[in-house]
Amino acid sequence: MTTPTGHTEAIAASRVIGTSVYNTAGESIGEIEDVMLDKMSNGIMFAVVGFGGFLGMGEKYHAVPWSTLDYDKDRGGYVVPFSKEQLKAAPAHSINELTAGDGETARDESYSYYGVQPYWH
Repeated sequence: MTTPTGHTEAIAASRVIGTSVYNTAGESIGEIEDVMLDKMSNGIMFAVVGFGGFLGMGEKYHAVPWSTLDYDKDRGGYVVPFSKEQLKAAPAHSINELTAGDGETARDESYSYYGVQPYWH
């Protein structure tokens, strides 16, 4: 699966986790907390982006379709084409809720909310 600008090189999940996420306006959104993998299709279901907390308290976790993240070398992080308001209004979950129903609930909700073509179709 490629990013919007066509990046296709492999990267270790350990390098992705902890990477900052920005919107196209350059505002810091949060950081990637985890990556959910679809074991049956070998695809990446979504990135778990955490934001809104302070010192780990009150943080919300959002399933963001992997295909919407684009790495920006100059920023040293990923850029998503969503406003801060869109992200704040997006469905939020606990880390455990993100894996409920094999992750499909959060995945489907996320792809629908952001209007992204599902990779599994």
